[in-house]
Amino acid sequence: MSDVTAVRQEDRFDVAAVHQWLRGYINIDQLPEVLQFRSGASNLTYLLKYPDRELVLRRPPIGMKAVSAHDMKREYLIQSRLKPVFPLVPSMIALCEDHLIMGSDFYLMERVVGPIFRRDIPEEVSAQDISVMADSLINGLVQLHAVDATILEELNKGPGYVQRQVEGWSKRYRNALTDDVPDGEKVMAWLDANKPDDVDSCIIHGDWRIDNVVFDLEHGGIAGVLDWELATVGDPLMDLGSALAYWVDSGDEPAFASLRRQPSDLPGMPTREEFVTRYLKLSGRRCDDFTFYEVFGLFRLAVIIQQIWARYRAGQTTNPAFASFGDAVNTLIHRAEGKIA
Repeated sequence: MSDVTAVRQEDRFDVAAVHQWLRGYINIDQLPEVLQFRSGASNLTYLLKYPDRELVLRRPPIGMKAVSAHDMKREYLIQSRLKPVFPLVPSMIALCEDHLIMGSDFYLMERVVGPIFRRDIPEEVSAQDISVMADSLINGLVQLHAVDATILEELNKGPGYVQRQVEGWSKRYRNALTDDVPDGEKVMAWLDANKPDDVDSCIIHGDWRIDNVVFDLEHGGIAGVLDWELATVGDPLMDLGSALAYWVDSGDEPAFASLRRQPSDLPGMPTREEFVTRYLKLSGRRCDDFTFYEVFGLFRLAVIIQQIWARYRAGQTTNPAFASFGDAVNTLIHRAEGKIA
């Protein structure tokens, strides 16, 4: 299945108006062909195909204000600052804050070319390729966490990151609660009672997954890392816990395994435990018990999905990919509860 499709009716925009604005940054006269990326459940992502160049446009969901995960200016700033010191970030082109053009902020960047692996991988991907994917994913996260965080100093809210995250995600879950998912109070209470102090403060991605990475298997590494909307300055082990919420091992129970959206269960991929061990060894950090970070990651992912599920239930989006999100929230909350039983 192709990663791009025709633009959904509800997500269309005035291509001519965007192109006219964009001509101030690129020297191309012809209007682009516009397609929409299937992936991505939060911000909307489009492919602009020019004859000799492909660009990617990012915008918030229709009707969303520029807050938290939908702040295009923030997302653009993070990647612009990171690019010189972390080259796996895509090259930014321009940020538009003129709402007369699209009704919201949006930005454009160069498309990073290369394979993106999702739930299932092509047969031609070898065992060596899988090893490269695993190694480069762990190494890339360690490298990101080693970047000097002062380049994003305005995002650093100081000590207490773990506490703020527990409080913030708990509030979001309660605000998005629907009558067909667990209330989550047991998990939220446990996280609040067991939160550790911050172990460090560094730049974190917030959504580090195989399917957010463009690989360059020919050269044994990563061509680019995508989806920086949740990036900030915070605790690296919280970032690792968030990443591993998506990591399905080959022996996981069917309900959790059904949520798999990346090929983490293949032979040659590390288990969650092996991922943590290798990360700690490479980063030089210590963690005697990873349970808190694992539970937090599961809960945080449940909140992200629940926020989308609430919009779907309210008819604010008709994307059919969201039709099973209520079931996914139930699975994640129950799994988190099982970790603390």
